[in-house]
Amino acid sequence: MSTKDFIEKDYYKVLGVPKDATEAEIKKAYRKLAREFHPDANKGNVKAEERFKEISEANDILGDPKKRKEYDEARALFGNGGFRPGPGAGGSFNFDLGDLFGGQGGSAGGNFGGGIGDVFGGLFNRGGGAGTRTQPRRGQDIESEVTLSFMEAVDGATVPLRMSSQAPCKACSGTGDKNGTPRVCPTCVGTGQVARGSGGGFSLTDPCPDCKGRGLIAEHPCMECKGSGRAKSSRTMQVRIPAGVTDGQRIRLRGKGGPGERGGPAGDLYVVVHVDAHPVFGRKGDNLTVTVPVTFTEAALGGDIRVPTLGGPAVTLKLPPGTPNGRTMRARGKGAVRKDGTRGDLLVTVEVSVPKDLSGKARDALEAYREATAGEDPRAELFQAAKGA
Repeated sequence: MSTKDFIEKDYYKVLGVPKDATEAEIKKAYRKLAREFHPDANKGNVKAEERFKEISEANDILGDPKKRKEYDEARALFGNGGFRPGPGAGGSFNFDLGDLFGGQGGSAGGNFGGGIGDVFGGLFNRGGGAGTRTQPRRGQDIESEVTLSFMEAVDGATVPLRMSSQAPCKACSGTGDKNGTPRVCPTCVGTGQVARGSGGGFSLTDPCPDCKGRGLIAEHPCMECKGSGRAKSSRTMQVRIPAGVTDGQRIRLRGKGGPGERGGPAGDLYVVVHVDAHPVFGRKGDNLTVTVPVTFTEAALGGDIRVPTLGGPAVTLKLPPGTPNGRTMRARGKGAVRKDGTRGDLLVTVEVSVPKDLSGKARDALEAYREATAGEDPRAELFQAAKGA
């Protein structure tokens, strides 16, 4: 992403949130949009794929407090694309961002480098010129996906991830020259940048058009990387997914992305987690849920019932007499793992099981029960409330 794009793109509008949105509101908006436009849910839909990339880019900036602060400051400073001098500045002048940052490349990972200070790095000639060294470039950010079983999501798991990113070309050792002997670019004298005057005492720098900002020119371009010094590289990494992750959660692993250039730091790895459903248990925040059938007599008379837990021994819960259908009880400490290492609870919902077939003895007993409770009408209060409404 270029600096110009960073300032001109309205990431709040992309996620559909106000500028004063909380971190929770930003996360909620991102998850909703990511599910809607995820490539897996929109096979072959190029527009949805581009929208998903745009949403991910906006979340990368607004979801990080430091990047969000830099973004807000840059937007406030430059307004709608124009540089606005502070109070008392002489004259009335305005820079168009297309001229100010024309041709300037951003970091490979889709980030805005080191913050708004980078905006002024080339704006004011701070001892720059031909003697300035080419700045290190941060590596590419990589996004990958992983699907976990319900159990793995609750307890955590180490999974292999195969990733592709740009890295120094192995064929030419990153030089871009098949003989490994590139020459210094005569245009920029190896800096990778060229200066251009803009008047008014300012000096702007652009990536060198001859060496594309590398500072080196390959007289015999490498066939693998076409002289760029960078090539697509694949690797497999064992990644630890923490316990308690939820479906759709995006995990950031710092420094695990693509390698940097010229001594720059590696990018970050973002892992989007998908969790398979469980045939018995469900999830509600840090709590697990389960529905347990009980007989009519257990619900009416009370008693002890055994309840399964996820990956552990069954627990026994005491069912009070007169327990209604749908009542939820709690088995403490039998839920999902929280961030602090403690566990949530298991929420047990009672479902009264009505038998389909009755033996003669069971039917006689129920007939006797019906005669004994013939005067009771469980719907009397319902009709009374309906009349009074």
